[in-house]
Amino acid sequence: MILPKMHLQMFILLLFVLNCSGLDPKEKEVNYYAQKTYNKIKAEGKISTRGDWNQLLNRVATQITKASGKNYDWEWVLIENKEPNAWCMPGGKIAVYTGIMPVLKNEAGLAAVLGHEVAHATKKHGIQRYARAIRGELLGVVIGATTALGGQIWCKTESCKMLTGLGGAAAGFAITFFDRKFSRSEESESDLLGQVYMATAGYNPEEAARLWERMAELQKGHSYPEFLSTHPSDRSRIEVLRKSLPRAMRIYSDSPVKFGLGEKIE
Repeated sequence: MILPKMHLQMFILLLFVLNCSGLDPKEKEVNYYAQKTYNKIKAEGKISTRGDWNQLLNRVATQITKASGKNYDWEWVLIENKEPNAWCMPGGKIAVYTGIMPVLKNEAGLAAVLGHEVAHATKKHGIQRYARAIRGELLGVVIGATTALGGQIWCKTESCKMLTGLGGAAAGFAITFFDRKFSRSEESESDLLGQVYMATAGYNPEEAARLWERMAELQKGHSYPEFLSTHPSDRSRIEVLRKSLPRAMRIYSDSPVKFGLGEKIE
């Protein structure tokens, strides 16, 4: 029997839902979707050619990813975008937006951000978040990802809207990654592990709390939907980072190389 086109689309969608409902996605699958998403962002986004910032990103990202101890296929890119944003997809695909660079103030500030984002990847928070979406709201995510119009309805961020063109499960991943928040426990875990990563890499971990204080200041009277909507800079997270500082300082003191605060970012 040949189904009409619309019915065929819904039939395929139903099969997808029945096949995936209640099942957690495999890490290999999610990493594949992340790579497709990352490739599209690099192809359609504006890659920054600013030499000093790219050199800084290369140096810090190399140190932080090494400190993580994970042998991922790490990649990073600096994107021209005014949003104060940074992220790391499952499998180690990192992006830093130029809009966040002045807020970081120094190399250690960049290390704090990268440590936090890399921790999300090493603790597999992105995979867990995608699994929650599949279990709890798969139908809406897939419908939203199926067409450009659906993407406009489901997507809250510009990054998400751009990526609905991937189609199918890859677009579903993009919607989940850019428009769904990490849980509070995942954020806290990444804060603390990120502080360990930067200390291990030889950056002064005191700068982590200072960075989030600066991010909190950005929220006053402004709206930054991508980075700040998923990275709450509240007093509690700053206090936790300060309480964990003695442990981080011990790790920092044992680091064979000391960068301290590193270079200023201007």
